[in-house]
This record gives sequence, structure tokens and C-alpha cells, in this order.
Amino acid sequence: MQKNTPLILLAGLTPAQFMKRHWQKKPLLIRQAIPGMKPLIDRSALLDMVESEEVESRHIVRKGEKWTLKKGPISRKSLPSLKTPDWTVLIQGVDLHNDAVHALLQQFRFVPDARLDDLMISYATEGGGVGPHFDSYDVFLLQAHGQRKWRIGRQKKFELQEGVPLKILKAFKPEAEFVLNPGDMLYLPPGYAHDGTAVGECMTYSIGFKVPRSAELASELLMGLSEEMTENAGSSLDVIYQDPSQTAAIKDAGIPAALQKFASQAVAKALKDPQILNCLLGETLTEPKPSVWFDPPNQDVLSAFAWPCGVRLDRRTKMLFDAKHIFVNGESFRAAGRDAKLLQKLANEKYLTAKEASGLSEAAAQLMKAWWEEGWWHPSDLIENDVT
Repeated sequence: MQKNTPLILLAGLTPAQFMKRHWQKKPLLIRQAIPGMKPLIDRSALLDMVESEEVESRHIVRKGEKWTLKKGPISRKSLPSLKTPDWTVLIQGVDLHNDAVHALLQQFRFVPDARLDDLMISYATEGGGVGPHFDSYDVFLLQAHGQRKWRIGRQKKFELQEGVPLKILKAFKPEAEFVLNPGDMLYLPPGYAHDGTAVGECMTYSIGFKVPRSAELASELLMGLSEEMTENAGSSLDVIYQDPSQTAAIKDAGIPAALQKFASQAVAKALKDPQILNCLLGETLTEPKPSVWFDPPNQDVLSAFAWPCGVRLDRRTKMLFDAKHIFVNGESFRAAGRDAKLLQKLANEKYLTAKEASGLSEAAAQLMKAWWEEGWWHPSDLIENDVT
């Protein structure tokens, strides 16, 4: 994918043009973003996913002004008849469970991988939806089957209805309305209110992007920093508080200024090294979701392992990098030279040919074997110019 190549997916805009004109700025309606679009997973298989503990799902029903919400896993048999109107099922992270859906998600990698989150599929019967709402993240709404009517608008007031299990806006004022057909797509920046209603049976694919909040991100980084500091407890890096000049104190509950200064210096010292925070950020961004499980190779396959071989990342693996590190599924590793270039290529392209893999050092090869034993990648017979 080239930054300056026009894409049908983006209504003929190049990725550079889209990011400059629309990303986090204004909506974009794209007719036939994917010509001839058909569902990548059929209705029956999709609805079966509500029974899985490894899948995040929700079942939503509207009866007049009343809304009900059930979170999965739930019995497939408990779902209403397909002829019953006004209900919907949301299946989160379908890209983690289906290769075709995962491949579709890769078309949106004109946004950094650190921001790309997942692909949710919404199945709805006539009139189904989740009510007028807004998201705190960027989203592409791709129609895969049937029709859905979208009403969108900028909001001045974001008060939510009370006593409702969903975050539905109290006063939604749409500014535009569109009916999307299979292959049509609508991009919405964060905070742009929208209300989608199924016109007959329909499926909508929502490609969402992470939007870290400062408080949440700081909490995760500080938690990781705390663990890092705990590992150094008792080492030469762990300085003990000393107060040989402390004067006598009688019934003094005041905290000594020297102790306050010591605490401040301890935190400042922990935050002084930017590489620590960079590592923690990479580990946080690649941490798999709680529902993600990998499938390690069985004993027979383990014994037959031969290196070098073609490498293709498992669709569930998250891999990022910075100038000095490689991050994989919540872990960080130092990398430099040829190893860094090859592992960065793996992160970008999701594969290495056997010839490329043979260029890794012995230490990196051992690391690759450990990742394979975890189920993070799979051997592949990729040829040298394979780019599929």
C-alpha cells in the first residue's frame, strides 16, 4: 500500500489525502468502497459465535422505548426468530477468529497499527440497531449485506438517556441521512453522533480504532512501572531512605519534608529513562485482549520443527516496533542491525520468506522458535516474492 496511490476503498482518495482531509476531521461517504461486497462469514456461523466464551458479543432488543441488553456467551436458541423485527447482535473482534475478516482489516493499515483495533460485525433484523449514540474512536461502517439507514450529525449536547442499558443520546439532531447498500462505507470521526437502523435483514462491519485516554494510559504505564521497580527491590538501584540529621520529635504526626522529597525523587528517577516508558507503551499496545488464546503446536509438530522456514504471523498476534525494540503480544525485546530490519519487516508485512528468515542471528532464531512454541506464528511455504 502506497501513501499516494488512489484507492477505491477511499473514494479515489490517496491514503495521504484521506488522512489530511478527513481523519478525525469530517465524515466521508464512500459508495462501492468494496464493489461486489458479500458477507465474509455467513449468518449461521456468525450467530453461532454468541455461544463462545472466547468471543465478546451482545444481544440488543428494542420494544418501543424499552431496550434490553444481554452479554454473551448466550444460547443461540435464545435468540428471537429471524422474522422478528427490532433486534441485533454485535460480535466484537471477528478478525481474531476468521481469516477472511482478518484479511479485510489489513486494507485499513494506512493508519498506524498501534491505532488499528478490531472489526465488529453487527447483524440486525428489520428495524434493529443500538439507538443514536457517539463513539470516542474513529470508525468505518462498511455495509456487507442488506441495507442500513444512517442518520449522522454533530452534537452540542451529549447527555445520555437515563435508565437505559445502552449509551443512547437524549437529544439527537441528525444533519444528514444515507442508506448504505452492500459495498458502501461511511467514515465517522470521534464524537460524531450516528444512528443506524436496519432496512430489512442486514450485516454491517465496523472497523474501529483505538483512542487511548490519558488517564487510562497513564494508569497502565504506571502499573507497569511499579512492577518494573518491584523487580529492582533490594538491588543496588533500590536506594534506602536515610535521615541521620533528623531531630527529635515528640508526638509529631507531620510528614517530614525530607521524606516527601525522597518520595518525589524516587518517582522522578523512575520516569527519567524514556526507554522504560517506551518499552511499557509497546508492551501495553500489543497486549492481547483477555479473550485471546493461542494454539501452540502439538508434540509431533514440535519434534519435526526445522529452521529456517517461511514465517506467517498468527492473525491474533500483535507486533509493533520502535527504534530499539520489538514488541510482541505484551513482551518487549531489544533488536539492532539486520535482526531489527527483518523483525520490523515481519511486523509490517506479517510474513518472512525462508530465505529472509535464514538471515536472522542465532539468538533471534532461538527467539523465533520460542514464539512459534507459543503459537504466535506458523511455518509457511512462502516463496521469495509472496506478498499475499
